[in-house]
Amino acid sequence: MTVFEALILGVVQGATEFLPVSSSGHLVVVPELFGIPTPPLAFDVLVHLATLVAVVAYFYRDVSRLVLCVVAPRHLSRQELKHWRRLLVWLIVGSIPAALAGFLLNDFFEGLFASTLAVGLFLIVTSALLCGADLALVRLERRGRVRSLDSLRGADALLIGCFQALAIAPGLSRSGSTIAAGAFLGFDRPTAAHFSFLLSIPAILGAFVFSLKDIGGAFASGSALAYLVGAGAAAISGFLAIFFLLRYLKRHRLRLFAVYTLVVGLFVVGISLV
Repeated sequence: MTVFEALILGVVQGATEFLPVSSSGHLVVVPELFGIPTPPLAFDVLVHLATLVAVVAYFYRDVSRLVLCVVAPRHLSRQELKHWRRLLVWLIVGSIPAALAGFLLNDFFEGLFASTLAVGLFLIVTSALLCGADLALVRLERRGRVRSLDSLRGADALLIGCFQALAIAPGLSRSGSTIAAGAFLGFDRPTAAHFSFLLSIPAILGAFVFSLKDIGGAFASGSALAYLVGAGAAAISGFLAIFFLLRYLKRHRLRLFAVYTLVVGLFVVGISLV
């Protein structure tokens, strides 16, 4: 992999990790369309780690409070301590399904990455999820029944976590699935996206730790510069994607992304059959 190819894939990864369009699906499709060698798992995990840097940097206040409630609770008021400890528990609960799925079904999910047809079909599923969530949330907004993050319960976190686990499949957007799950549960779009981004932190970190051996081998093979360029590009574009999406969802619905994933999904299915 050249430095330029790594730069392109890094930008694609960062831009699509937090937008509900499936980063893993794009990392399968883009190399095939533009003749870029399929990136190894090590590169995929490393650019995901770069997006972890982006989300931690963007939500620095939230992350610092979550850490403080464990290591230095005296620095928080009683009310703050209750809020952040509760949120931390729900993040742990929501992370369990993806951890189990990644550990037990790793070979199955890796096999899907070799199928362009599967990527296209899962992109279409992403579109359907976004459409359904959008319609459900519109009805809830009309009834004035939209929920805030403080109303999140353990069952809500577990269900959102199950959607995140399914999104290990390429083409099924992690952010799109978890935002859709939050919308189905009655949370407004920015709130669902906020929890989705926080929930991505343990998921990305866990995938990185699980694949450390692959990353070490990649650096040893002399591809370190290309990998670092790709990671830097992913971190910057990821930060910008978060910034854009949270502001976009305050005034707009998910249908733009639903149309995009449908069109791309149909295109990918078409070229895979041809």
